[in-house]
Amino acid sequence: MVRSRAVLPIAVAFVTACRGGINDAPRSHIVERAGVAMGSELRLTARTVDEAAAAAAFDAVFTEFDRLDALMSVWRAGSDVLRINAAAGERALPVSDDVRAALRTARQVSEWTGGKFDVTFGVLTDVWKFDAQDQDNTIPDPGAIRKRLPFIDYRQVEVDDRAGTVFLKRKGMRVHLGGIGKGYAVEKAMNILRRAGLHDFMIQAGGDLYVAGRKNGRPWRLGINDPRGPAGRSFATVDLTDATFSTSGDYARFFIKDGIRYHHLLDPATGQPARGCRSVTIVADSPLVADGLSTGVFILGPAAGMALIERLPHVEGVIVTAKNEVLVSSGLRDRFILLAQPTDAP
Repeated sequence: MVRSRAVLPIAVAFVTACRGGINDAPRSHIVERAGVAMGSELRLTARTVDEAAAAAAFDAVFTEFDRLDALMSVWRAGSDVLRINAAAGERALPVSDDVRAALRTARQVSEWTGGKFDVTFGVLTDVWKFDAQDQDNTIPDPGAIRKRLPFIDYRQVEVDDRAGTVFLKRKGMRVHLGGIGKGYAVEKAMNILRRAGLHDFMIQAGGDLYVAGRKNGRPWRLGINDPRGPAGRSFATVDLTDATFSTSGDYARFFIKDGIRYHHLLDPATGQPARGCRSVTIVADSPLVADGLSTGVFILGPAAGMALIERLPHVEGVIVTAKNEVLVSSGLRDRFILLAQPTDAP
């Protein structure tokens, strides 16, 4: 269930807009900043009359992403996640409010998905290597996978907010926040930009995205990536405002061997790549919830996944199934435009 995802192209056109008339009223215009954060491209866009204030807010967002990465990464020495894993089965550790908050939401998403989303999948990351730092395109020995499955159980993660601690109850367990950490960072970034007085903006961190307000007086029009098409091709668009948009797909971290696609979205029950979907896009109010749900629904598969989407309030979704069918939730159909049938390929 590793989710170090590649950047999903978003079809958004930026046009300078004016506020005010023929006098010397301030003119609003688009400002942008792009860089790398949490292993993916982080792109910030806002419409503003105060470029300096927007630039300062963008700086604060990049600083916040780096701060959270230092807490949540499995690649940065001393992170809260590495400390939790090192103490598994031995003792509870004091950790940051941020890590506890992410783990609390992870628990809720695990409950909703019947454990298909499970942050303790981290025990598989040394056999399936899909992170950008270590992908080696090898298929693990089935026996090595089976030995690790008993250590996957989100119910063994104890979060104690009164004590400020987290405890993995079994020695050998490992937490990995790759399926929810970026959504948490986007949620924090959203709050930073709002506090800075920005109303019309977009945050894109890999496959996790939030849009606020409008683009030139209309909702933002966002493209959904074609899972088998060339890079940058969208098969559909969705119009959104003040909402988050998170996509998980089997094309972000993968390799093909003997005609079979092996990818980073692993089913905790089997330790193997989930096979029911090609991509899942979740639309919701919370970037944190959407990030976890896009993974959980992908692993659940199209039928159970869409049933869950329809049950949850303020959650919508688009699923491209393994058979290349496009499923759209009932609350999203009036904002969904199919541009072309997704490309069909293994």
